[in-house]
Amino acid sequence: MRVVVSGATGTIGRAVVSALCERGDTVVALSRDERRANERLPSAVAAMQWAEPAHEPPPRAALVGADAVVHLVGEPIDQRWTVDAKRRIRASRVLSTNRLVAALLELDEAERPRTLLAQSATGFYGDSDGRPLDEQAPAGDGFLADLVTDWELEAQTAAGSLRVVRTRTGVVLSPRGGALARMLPFFRLGVGGPVAGGRQYVPWVHLDDVVGAVLWCLDDDRAAGAVNVTAPEPVTNEQLSHALGRVLGRPAVLPVPGLAVRLLYGEMAEVVTGGTRAVPGRLEALGYEFRHRELEPALRDVLA
Repeated sequence: MRVVVSGATGTIGRAVVSALCERGDTVVALSRDERRANERLPSAVAAMQWAEPAHEPPPRAALVGADAVVHLVGEPIDQRWTVDAKRRIRASRVLSTNRLVAALLELDEAERPRTLLAQSATGFYGDSDGRPLDEQAPAGDGFLADLVTDWELEAQTAAGSLRVVRTRTGVVLSPRGGALARMLPFFRLGVGGPVAGGRQYVPWVHLDDVVGAVLWCLDDDRAAGAVNVTAPEPVTNEQLSHALGRVLGRPAVLPVPGLAVRLLYGEMAEVVTGGTRAVPGRLEALGYEFRHRELEPALRDVLA
């Protein structure tokens, strides 16, 4: 296949691009910085610049004749949610998807990719209790849930013209970025522990399974609509903390009060103090076999 990947130099983007190249697909990377993309990605990848995804369409030449587009652009969520940060986060997701879909729909049917895989997030469900939530669960409340709802609506406008998959990705386990990378320094010093009581669920997923799910959804025409990309067994924050402590050989008993997290991160603290027990109902129904089903072995693999 010829696959276009936006956000190709991010943690997930780089892993997806490498996997596509390894299996022989032709990859076109869309990046805000073409030079940086050429430096970071395999030499076989053709990089094209999409400097302002929220304000301009992607280059038409990248889209024409492609089989699929994987859209991963997005400003990091894990930052203090000032008014300006919220605006950037929203624009990077909602407006960039709007620009991409508009560009796809302007193409003649013969030129248009057949599949759009648009990154989404389990933040769609908001903070919830311990009930397992599959893709049929309704949207939650709050900034993140509202953001993801609008983000997905933009992608879904293309559904009448091509197959659209909205991958609601959970907390990705990777030492190179995301929540785990932020936790590691504290746990390695022996000062990590459960946050805000630790009873909130963490919908974790190994980076290998994020990549595996993306490729599976590209290949399987039955995949459409929302797809939770999370491990089959979510854990609580307390379980995650203790497992990480065991893997690192460090104590993980120092509780972190929710108030301290809110003082540090402001409104963004809801991502840590809240939780969602999202489960991958659609992926399992499609027959995807997870490489990492259990948390502690997954952590050991990531940190090997």
